[in-house]
Amino acid sequence: MPPQSDPLPKSVFKDPSFYSKSLLFVVALIVGWIFFSRWWQNRSFEYRARQARAEKQREKDRATLEQMGGKELAILNFYATPAAVRQGESVQLCYGVANAKTVKLEPQPNPVWPSYSRCVDVTPTKTTTYTLTIVDAASNTKSQSVEVKVH
Repeated sequence: MPPQSDPLPKSVFKDPSFYSKSLLFVVALIVGWIFFSRWWQNRSFEYRARQARAEKQREKDRATLEQMGGKELAILNFYATPAAVRQGESVQLCYGVANAKTVKLEPQPNPVWPSYSRCVDVTPTKTTTYTLTIVDAASNTKSQSVEVKVH
């Protein structure tokens, strides 16, 4: 038996499947990069949109807090409707307070409590000055008066 010589190994570059596999690999990398970059752009867009929504909500919350009296004890409004009546007619005393722990409305027998908007019916027999007094948790007080004229 004659000695067999080993055939020379074929070069990788002469194999046609090498080029098609390489091309497929490069296409897969490009498609993967496209998907990744689009995902990343969408993620950053959603992040910026979420940040903008949060900032708008903070601004709305600040405006609402300020409209509701801020952080300080305040009588937002206190008025009588109508301001003048005939004897025996009813009047609505309306008030709005912010950051009050207790509310007192004198002279009248109806119960009152802290509220941003509340009205109480009263029937004065003579011209009367009603006083709204509020107290916060730190025992700070504020008062405001309104006069109801009876003809």
